Amino acid sequence: MSGPAAGTARADATTDVVCLGESMVTFLPSQPGRLADVPSFGRGIGGAESNVACALAAAGHRAAWVGRVGADGFGDHLVETIGGYGVDTSAVRRDPVRPTGIYFRTATDRGAGAHEVAYYRAGSAASAMSPANVPYEEVFAGRVLHLSGITAALSADCLELLRNLTAPRPGRPLVSFDVNHRPHLWRGGDATVLLELARRCDLVFVGEDEAEEAWGIVGAEAIRAALPEPGVVVVKRGSAGATVFSGLRPGPRSSNAGGAENTPASRSTEGAGAENAPASRSGEGGEAEVVTQVPALRVDVVAAVGAGDAFAAGFLSATLRGLPVRDRVRHGHLMAAAVLTVPGDLTEPPARDHADRLVALDDEAWGRLRLGPGWTAADRAPEEVRTP
Repeated sequence: MSGPAAGTARADATTDVVCLGESMVTFLPSQPGRLADVPSFGRGIGGAESNVACALAAAGHRAAWVGRVGADGFGDHLVETIGGYGVDTSAVRRDPVRPTGIYFRTATDRGAGAHEVAYYRAGSAASAMSPANVPYEEVFAGRVLHLSGITAALSADCLELLRNLTAPRPGRPLVSFDVNHRPHLWRGGDATVLLELARRCDLVFVGEDEAEEAWGIVGAEAIRAALPEPGVVVVKRGSAGATVFSGLRPGPRSSNAGGAENTPASRSTEGAGAENAPASRSGEGGEAEVVTQVPALRVDVVAAVGAGDAFAAGFLSATLRGLPVRDRVRHGHLMAAAVLTVPGDLTEPPARDHADRLVALDDEAWGRLRLGPGWTAADRAPEEVRTP
């Protein structure tokens, strides 16, 4: 994905989304095979929160990334590259002692048995983030603050920071939280703290598989029962799609900074199939809740990396635009499909009008879509990406 020239000047307009977390320099292999056999690597960037910020900026939103990097060349590379996507990096802090984190990975998919990842992030600059050294006025400057569970696993100080940022406070923006359970980061730790953090947020993204692995909770309904406070809970179900629970429920939020984004979006269900139609149910205290199920797309996957971050970015983008819940999920699926059909973690998303045309398809046409490499080209009409 190409971005505008690097620059860190803040725009006068209000920031849409602030993303806080660790970004690392990624070394990608020149060919498939074991790390021990790969002769050379190309350099890229990786980080769940910075990925979301880059995708949102590419989609036309005002996005900022807040993090901590070393006073080294790798830190320079991260700040310049992320800024090059149009992301505001003015709140990134440089650590004079600790290094920027890096990691190496094999070319095989992350889910493959032969996949290897070698992290060199212990003692990194990002792991030193704490309530004492993060610029709160910058973190809370946007309409939305996006966080992930990866940060909580980096150090005790990082966990304390997330507890602080998710605590109720006057004027708090809408807080979005992607659970992002990474088992290797929680060895010897207690990943149930991610459930504690998620319950303090307004919008939560969580995969069925990670909820079972981290918390022993099985199924979308059980996940919602364990997360009664957030206004919106998005349960990602892999090839089965996503289930969204949205409604007015009691919780720790001190403000409704997100406006309509904290309430269930209304939409006409006329002509909608059972898979997409929202179902009402009674929440705690008698509140009405809407349960919306949206099937996933069929995608010719090139590399299964970065899809979860892209999905979150697509959902947040549509949320900022005030679109109905079903459309938010569809935009998430489309952003994920854009990344899945390229080799890296980031790519140019489809043009907004192109994505909107696909999102507006009826259920039958949506179900016929099959997306492969090159599908995001602006001159591709919906009919051109349908399965024959």
